[in-house]
Amino acid sequence: MGKRIVKRRQRAEFNTSHYETEETKVRALFPGTNWSPDAKDPMRDQRFIKNVKPRSDGQATLMKSIDDHNLVLALGPAGTGKTFLAVAKGVEALEAGSVSRIVLSRPAVEAGESIGFLPGAMEEKLAPYLRPLYDALADRLSPKKLKAMMAEGLIEIAPIGYMRGRTLNNAFVVVDEAQNCTYGQLKMLLTRLGWNSTMVVTGDPAQTDLLPEMSGLAQIADKMEELEDIAVCRLAAEDIVRHPLVATMLTVL
Repeated sequence: MGKRIVKRRQRAEFNTSHYETEETKVRALFPGTNWSPDAKDPMRDQRFIKNVKPRSDGQATLMKSIDDHNLVLALGPAGTGKTFLAVAKGVEALEAGSVSRIVLSRPAVEAGESIGFLPGAMEEKLAPYLRPLYDALADRLSPKKLKAMMAEGLIEIAPIGYMRGRTLNNAFVVVDEAQNCTYGQLKMLLTRLGWNSTMVVTGDPAQTDLLPEMSGLAQIADKMEELEDIAVCRLAAEDIVRHPLVATMLTVL
């Protein structure tokens, strides 16, 4: 009798944890774990943006380049909207039916300090590194819609190490923080581009967390700039849309 009660209790716990809420019946992104994009670390409480417009000439050039080219490299200092505009364009393409999925990738590199061992499943370990991509998506999509799209596989977020060997067809690919990728990693990522796909690589070569000689973004951008079918957009301090002090600080830091 005792074993039956235990088994019945386990089945009940599985059925309730397999879904995020009983009202929406949205399937958990990673069944068996407590991790979700807005559970342990809630999304920012703000309204998502439906229409995105450039706020500088450099941003306008970047948005037009994404529309006109299949491969775009966006280089510039912090706060110029590189990641936000790339993600916004990806969501726009997905909603318009131009692509069937969005693939976001980012290197899992620590910013100057060792985090050490992180408990939990693989998704929970990688969540702190990929958090900026969730923030960019939350600015463009409502939390409920974002969770549903990720559960259906329409939006995929993966670290750089999991991209080798893939061919990304009919996808909008965003490679964020590319200054923390080596030359070999960037070469591997750029050659993942498949048919009917767009890839946007963003980063700031002056703010790498690797040794300067290890970062391959600047070298890759210089070589790609010679090709006509690839756009290399270099944003400047006047394109910064964060607090005005950010642009001021970057002139002396």
